[in-house]
Amino acid sequence: MTDSTLLPSAKAIAFGPIIIQPPLTRYGSGPGLFILRPAAFVDCQGQNRTLDPEPLQKWAEEGFSVAQVTLDVQNSNTEAIASLVSQARQHLFDLQECTSDTSFGLIVYGSKLDYTALPDDVLRTFIDTVEGLEAVICFDSWETTGSTRSLLHAPTAQSDKLAKSDQQTAYFYPDIVSSGFIIPGHPDFKISTAGVVHTRSLTFLKKILGGPTFDLEKIWDEHTYYEFSDRSVEKTMATMVQEPYVNHVPTMTGGLGRARLSHFYLHHFIFNNPDDTAIELISRTIGTDRIVDEFIFSLTHVKQVDWLVPGIPPTGKSLRIPFTSVVNIRGDRLYHEHIAWDQATVLVQLGLLPEYLPFPYDLPDGSVPAPGKRFEYRVPAAGVETANKLQGSHDIASNEMIGFKIREVDDR
Repeated sequence: MTDSTLLPSAKAIAFGPIIIQPPLTRYGSGPGLFILRPAAFVDCQGQNRTLDPEPLQKWAEEGFSVAQVTLDVQNSNTEAIASLVSQARQHLFDLQECTSDTSFGLIVYGSKLDYTALPDDVLRTFIDTVEGLEAVICFDSWETTGSTRSLLHAPTAQSDKLAKSDQQTAYFYPDIVSSGFIIPGHPDFKISTAGVVHTRSLTFLKKILGGPTFDLEKIWDEHTYYEFSDRSVEKTMATMVQEPYVNHVPTMTGGLGRARLSHFYLHHFIFNNPDDTAIELISRTIGTDRIVDEFIFSLTHVKQVDWLVPGIPPTGKSLRIPFTSVVNIRGDRLYHEHIAWDQATVLVQLGLLPEYLPFPYDLPDGSVPAPGKRFEYRVPAAGVETANKLQGSHDIASNEMIGFKIREVDDR
């Protein structure tokens, strides 16, 4: 019997400057995708200090069958590129896991300056004449005839230089300085912008190539089942990519990478949740590679819950907490979870946040407390009412905190 907790491990196959990578998903097959990269990017992965993998692995984890061609001085001419592409096409379409018969997408990493001695017309000729090319993604404004649907991601400085085309969609980003912003380990790598760009690129490719498609709700529900019902660390981790992470924003708990996240799940999460832990879904939004949930998380605080209220012994109090989760799913496995909630409402419900606290600043009108007195402010936080209001209760009034005022009390 196959071990369901094993990660996909399809090995890449090298043919000189061509690498063929089958999909790294549990499903195991997917449409064809070409990657062109300059030789200057080869060493970037060795400098990568993030969990974001190099493009070859990332797109394979998204479910594509990938052919990567590296271009250097020796193979940066029309004849050499044509030969490499022909070979790569053959190897890719011979791949059992590739669901494409003839059509594929192309991602050209790097700018014109990154490809030594590569004339503009070489790539234009390739894009405009290669059989089966349905979609192109670039990070520089390469000249083409506009016959193929394309997507451009570039620095804002290039926006006034682009010749508009009905077949091209362009996004410009003010916080990037070069096409290297998308490559982990590159000096110009910009992880936040790279994430946005990846989602836009994935949406573009899936729409044109017809996939790969996955049931994101099923994948997310499977993950939470193993967390809260089956309570299996191994099965929970098997629903995630090679190097995932979890970030509980208010308490900064979770884990970065498979080893640390596995340790967190084992020692601080899966077995730390009380038996009556429950999730009530309020809303769910599904995107190309993300699920955003609003939900109410409820439990009785009968054990120390390290990830939620670190260092707080059991109080026996009941908690109902509004939560938001942003879950990134790469292919058919989770990459990350960003989980957020209002920690103040947790502390109010536990009886650990006073109703009033000292106000340590001067008032805007210049008034000061009388001798032996001090100013206090009413803490703008609510208890279980926050969950009830999110749930849709109309019995809880809005804007009552707006009437809160500073008060003067004895300083003792």
